[in-house]
Amino acid sequence: MTVLPGEKSKALIDRKNKCTARGISQGTPLFIEKAKGALLTDVDGNQFIDLYGGIGVLNAGHCPQPVVDAIKEQAEKLMHTCFMVSMYESWVTLAEKLIQITPIKGDLKVTYVNSGAEAVENAIKIARTYTERTGVISFEMAFHGRTNLTMGLTSKVKPYKFGFGPFAPELYKIPSSYCYRCYYRSTYPSCGMHCLEQFERFFAAEVAPETIAAMIIEPVQGEGGFIVPPKEFLPGLKTIAEKHGILLISDEIQTGFGRTGKMFAVEHYGVEPDIITMAKSIAAGMPLSAVVGKAEIMDAPGPGMLGGTYAGNPIACAAGIATIDYISQESLPARAEKIGATVVGHLKNMQEKYALIGDIRHLGAMIGIELVKDRETKEPAKEETALITQECLNQGLIIISAGVFGNVIRMLMPLVITDEQIDKAINILDSAFAKVQKSLTI
Repeated sequence: MTVLPGEKSKALIDRKNKCTARGISQGTPLFIEKAKGALLTDVDGNQFIDLYGGIGVLNAGHCPQPVVDAIKEQAEKLMHTCFMVSMYESWVTLAEKLIQITPIKGDLKVTYVNSGAEAVENAIKIARTYTERTGVISFEMAFHGRTNLTMGLTSKVKPYKFGFGPFAPELYKIPSSYCYRCYYRSTYPSCGMHCLEQFERFFAAEVAPETIAAMIIEPVQGEGGFIVPPKEFLPGLKTIAEKHGILLISDEIQTGFGRTGKMFAVEHYGVEPDIITMAKSIAAGMPLSAVVGKAEIMDAPGPGMLGGTYAGNPIACAAGIATIDYISQESLPARAEKIGATVVGHLKNMQEKYALIGDIRHLGAMIGIELVKDRETKEPAKEETALITQECLNQGLIIISAGVFGNVIRMLMPLVITDEQIDKAINILDSAFAKVQKSLTI
């Protein structure tokens, strides 16, 4: 309805610039007033189809009514006590639900914190306490958070790590299974899985496995470029971890709660981790995260060694309970499978038309398009990626980028998006690709 940003957004941007730290960047020049399902409306009345879903927070969509109702009901009764002093039932009820849906056999236990990074930090604390070891292995292209420890585990330097060191010690990074840009310049499946074979040399040359408490990995690497590993990779990691007494932590902060077609992405690989970290779509937008793992491991820290003032806030717990019920009742994991198949089918047709599209990766409705200047050299097309996302915005579609080279368009649409909205979004994306590719040939 207006040139972007509209006049009201412009005024708010001016106010924001005067009071907000420069380090908080914005992907769009918009102030959103309201949202429902997969649609956003800004303060100037412009409406947008949402393909980024709060960066993976809104699998259940914007403002799902059962969750809104649960928040309202809880807010009228109890907003905060601090569970470590005086307790409340919703904490326990949510923990029981999380245990029911967590794909780990045996007795499990739960702890809450507020953000994904905090969940990762606490998972590491628990692993170190249980194993009485200190080392942690993460993987290139990983993103685990913005705290000091989690920055050390994260792979992308700018803007996440640059100038913020030194980082926590005894963190070790190893190449991930990024088949499109294989570290060993091999081709799957004839490669022999060098990404697993590398551990033998790594343990001899870099760090003794007896000192490693845990290895942590996203089953699909998110911020690193929506990298889906081959089916052998996670089972191979589990075998290596078990051989050396290392705990396997599955970071499901972005991949969890139905996004990939299963409640948790690790289920696609038939692997049982020792610990799972959860956040983002756990409570449809309320700040909440959890660490769920085998009871023996989770009980390693003594009383008072875990917790936080706001951890497992009553309103967040109520939202979490309602969100899990809603995801189940609406069969959103199955919907994610359907969305993924539909969208990827369209993208493959686009790949035949647009040389910019080098690779398409997905697991369920977690979809990445890697853009390259040349399919042979695979030179990242970072500038073109930015142009396409901007053109989409101009046409009413919000979609964002990812990848350590900034050349991956990622899709995290709310799983309640309608077929009509998907078709319109794909048409806009196709139009944006056509416009940008045509500009490159002029």
